Amino acid sequence: MRATRRAARVHIGAVALGAALCVRPALTPGAGTPWATLGLLTGLYLACELPGRCLFFGGSVPLAAGSFFPLLLAAALLLPPSAAALVAVPGSLVGRVDEPPAAARRIWRAAQLAVTVWAAATVHALLGGPAALGAPGPGRLPDLPYALLPVCAAVLSFSAVLAALDGSILAAAEQLPPRRAWRGLLPRSLAPHLVHGLAGLMMAVLWNSTYGPLAALFVLLPMYISCWVYAQYHREHAAHRATIRALVQAVDLKDTYTRGHSERVGRASVLIARELGMARERVEVLRFAGILHDVGKLGVPTRVLRKDGPLTPEERRAIELHPEYGHEIVRGIGFLGEARAAILHHHERLDGGGYPYGLAGRAIPECARVVAVADAFDAMTSTRSYRPGRPVPAAVEELERCAGTQFDPRMVRALARGLERYGWSAAVTADEARVPQPRGGGAPRGVSVPDGPEGTGPR
Repeated sequence: MRATRRAARVHIGAVALGAALCVRPALTPGAGTPWATLGLLTGLYLACELPGRCLFFGGSVPLAAGSFFPLLLAAALLLPPSAAALVAVPGSLVGRVDEPPAAARRIWRAAQLAVTVWAAATVHALLGGPAALGAPGPGRLPDLPYALLPVCAAVLSFSAVLAALDGSILAAAEQLPPRRAWRGLLPRSLAPHLVHGLAGLMMAVLWNSTYGPLAALFVLLPMYISCWVYAQYHREHAAHRATIRALVQAVDLKDTYTRGHSERVGRASVLIARELGMARERVEVLRFAGILHDVGKLGVPTRVLRKDGPLTPEERRAIELHPEYGHEIVRGIGFLGEARAAILHHHERLDGGGYPYGLAGRAIPECARVVAVADAFDAMTSTRSYRPGRPVPAAVEELERCAGTQFDPRMVRALARGLERYGWSAAVTADEARVPQPRGGGAPRGVSVPDGPEGTGPR
C-alpha cells in the first residue's frame, strides 16, 4: 500500500511538471498572451466550479468538472495552447473534493485538465482552427463547415488525453493492469465530449461575433441548468442511501450478534466486483446487494435469531426463509436492480445444495455468487463473542477448498486478488464489546461454531 501511494505521488508530480511546461510559454515576457480573454475565461471557469461548495446546489453534491467542459473547450478554440491550459488551473484548485487527500486530488485535477486543454488547443491550431473561426469583431465570418473539422479533432484529442490520464492514475494509485485501467474510458466519454465540443464551438463563435463575450455567456445558462439537474440526481441518490441505512440499522437492532456484518459484506462484494472488471454502476449495485443481503431477517422471529443453544428443524427452516423475506421487502425498490436477485439467491450453492430454490451453476445469478463469497469470507474473519475470527489467509484457503462445490471459483479468485492488492481491515463488531458469553461458553443463540463455509449455516 505504501508503494502504491508513492507511485501515485510520483505520477501526479510528473503530470504536474508536464502541465507547468505547457503553461510556461504564456507567462514569458513578449509572448503576446491575450490576457483580457484569458482572464475572463479563467474567471468564468472559477465561478462555475464554486457552486459545488454552495448550499444552493446541496452541500453534499459533488459537481463534476465535466459539467463545464464546454467552457474549457471554448478556451481551447479561442486561445493559444499555453494560455488555454491556464484557464482550468484556478477553478480546479478550488473545486469541491469529497475524498482525501484533498490537496493531491486538486493538484492532479488542475494538472490533468491543463495538459488536456493544451493538447486540444494544439491540435486545433495545427489544423488552422483559429483562422477558420474568423477574426473577432465585425470581420470575417466562420468558415463553415470546414471549422467543424479542427473542432472535432480538438475534441477527440481532448477526450483521448483525458481518458489516458484517468487510466494512468488508476494504474498508478490502485496498481491495476493497464488494460483494465483504460478499459472503456474513451468510448464512454467520447460522445458526451463531442456534445461539449459543439457547445464550446457555439460559445467561441459568439465570442468572436459582433455581440462579443456577453453573448457567449448565454451558453452558460444550459450548463447551469444541467448542473441543477445533476444536483437533483445526487439528492435522490442520497435518499437511496438513507433508505438502505435505515434497513441495515433495523437488521442490526434485531440481530445484534452480526452487527457490522452487512457493511463488511458490501465492502467485500465491491472488492470482488472491481477485480472482475464490472462497470461502475454494477459495482454500486453489488455494494447495495452485500449491504442488504440479510435484510430478510426482519421477517424472522427475534426469539429464533437470539436463541441460546441449537436450533430446532422448524426454527432452522424459519431462518432459511430470510432470503425470500428479504426479496419481498426490497421488491418495490427499483434502484436496487439486480441486487434483489442477489438478496434472494445468496445462499444457493454451485452444486445445487443451497436454498431457497436449490439452483446450481450458472443458473445462480452472478451477483448472488459474488455476495455468497463475500458473506462467507466475513463470517469467517469477523470475531464473534463465541469464537475468534480466522486470519484472512486461512479464510481464503477455506474458500478455495470449497470453490467449485459451494462457491464460484471465479469469485473466490477475484476476492483473493483484491485482498492481496488492498488488504482487509475488519471493523470490530458490536457484539464483541456488548454481548456476554453464553452460559456454558458455547456458541450463542443456535449458531454452531463454523469450521468453514460448509459449517456457517444459514445465517
